[in-house]
Amino acid sequence: MIRIRSPQNLVAGLALIAIAVFAIWLVGDLSQGSLRVIGPAMMPRWVAVIIGVAGLIFVAAGLMADGAPLERWHLRGPFFICVGMILFAMTIRTLGFLVAGPLTMMLVGYGTSEVRKLELIIFSAAMTAFCLVLFVYILDQPIPVLRIPGTSIRF
Repeated sequence: MIRIRSPQNLVAGLALIAIAVFAIWLVGDLSQGSLRVIGPAMMPRWVAVIIGVAGLIFVAAGLMADGAPLERWHLRGPFFICVGMILFAMTIRTLGFLVAGPLTMMLVGYGTSEVRKLELIIFSAAMTAFCLVLFVYILDQPIPVLRIPGTSIRF
């Protein structure tokens, strides 16, 4: 008989495997390409495979090594993350990343009861600056930086 020695690792592993299978199914119609000509499914598919392998490792650890029991699940974190994704999607094109980024990070930061406002403000500002430099200037992505509705201000 199989004994579950670490329920938390087992459930985490099964969740990672489910996410990986779902992601692989989502990119099933896309071409993977080759290493010379990379297709649109190569990166997502291989990241999903790596996540699935990590899930298998967690499942094995849950069956072989003693670990933490399942903790009580809270909906606060997932709720704020989902609302944050919706807020980001609604504001990125209308207000730009300079507003959408920190606004989203500030909201998502309240997904934990251990939030510290000053640290969250500093983190949001630093991550916004880093992402702007990376995506807009280094990777040259067409992300709107700042748009003020009702004016002609657009960066």
